[in-house]
Amino acid sequence: MPDQSDRLGLPYILPSQAQKHVTHNEALRRLDALVQLTVESFDALTPPPLPETGTCYALGAAPTGEWAGQGGHVAVREADGWRFVAPREGWLAWGRAEAELRVSGGAGWGPVPTGVEVLDRLGIATAPDETNRLAVASDATLLSHDGAGHQLKINKAGTAETASLLFQSGWTGHAEMGLTGGLAFAVKISPDGVGWSEAMRADPLTGQVSWAPAGAVRMTLADAGLQLDVPVGGSAVQAAPGDVTPGRLMRADYGYCPGNLVGAAAQSGGIPAGAAIERGANANGEYVRLADGTQICWHRADAVYASGSTLVAPWIFPAGFSGASRISLQGSIYVSTLSVTPAVDELLGVNFASVSTTSCSVLVRRVFGGTNFTAPDTTQAFVTATGRWF
Repeated sequence: MPDQSDRLGLPYILPSQAQKHVTHNEALRRLDALVQLTVESFDALTPPPLPETGTCYALGAAPTGEWAGQGGHVAVREADGWRFVAPREGWLAWGRAEAELRVSGGAGWGPVPTGVEVLDRLGIATAPDETNRLAVASDATLLSHDGAGHQLKINKAGTAETASLLFQSGWTGHAEMGLTGGLAFAVKISPDGVGWSEAMRADPLTGQVSWAPAGAVRMTLADAGLQLDVPVGGSAVQAAPGDVTPGRLMRADYGYCPGNLVGAAAQSGGIPAGAAIERGANANGEYVRLADGTQICWHRADAVYASGSTLVAPWIFPAGFSGASRISLQGSIYVSTLSVTPAVDELLGVNFASVSTTSCSVLVRRVFGGTNFTAPDTTQAFVTATGRWF
């Protein structure tokens, strides 16, 4: 009959043995140490200076001091010294220092295999829920390679679905990047988690990257194959057509350049909104309209006989003015065909009547009296109107 048990090595009480209590107590001490085994630490190498009775250590491969030569054993502190037990395969032990459960595999202590490949949900230091089936609460999360590279894959069911990374502050989303409702990679931002603005988009077909496509000025770098939609907002750029803050960049639609220096003048609330200079002509003459509101019209008017004292030419302005009271009119004789020719054309004077924002009457009269006009008489006068178009 053997002297001890096969698994734990507990001593048996032999027939007719004296002081049976010694053998019995020895077996109890071993049971007390090994059942529900708890070790102070795994892979321990140096004995503690003041060990407490009943403490256990799972020794590493090359321990020192009183543990020398006992590598891989469990060291149990008893009243009279250290007792060493060789762990069997499958023993479980809880490590206080590591705060984890390990299993003996015959060549050291390792993690306990779960044998579970599919979990419904998993929480690490926090509780998962039906939406967030994997939840982690930690200062950082590490995903490392297993000998080469490492890929993190986010898959969605269809084009219209979302595969993205959402960045939150206080559980409110403020930034998102990924495939959101399409196949283009986009970056979106939000001040409140409700209203979102797209800050960047990469087209999957062309490979072109654009920034702030809504309300932006587009610049294309053909050699690099890069299309940039440069935002027109922000403190570095003009906020409005009348913004003249020193140091700010001028928007192309707020300033003037060769492309819009001459064109159709326009205004909005008194602020120029079109070209700097507009020039035009029609049957009523020619005009120049400036962005500051100034307008000049000119024409050669054919004045015909109206009475013995006056030749008249109605003049519809080639472009209208904003107020009749602010129109300045000037005229001079260009050429005359008179039945009685005065000594010089300067004897004829040009006046204006019935002035409105759209027309006036050009009146030609003799300055120093003389013979009255007759029906065949005509005069061609050069007339100019200066005022404001807004």
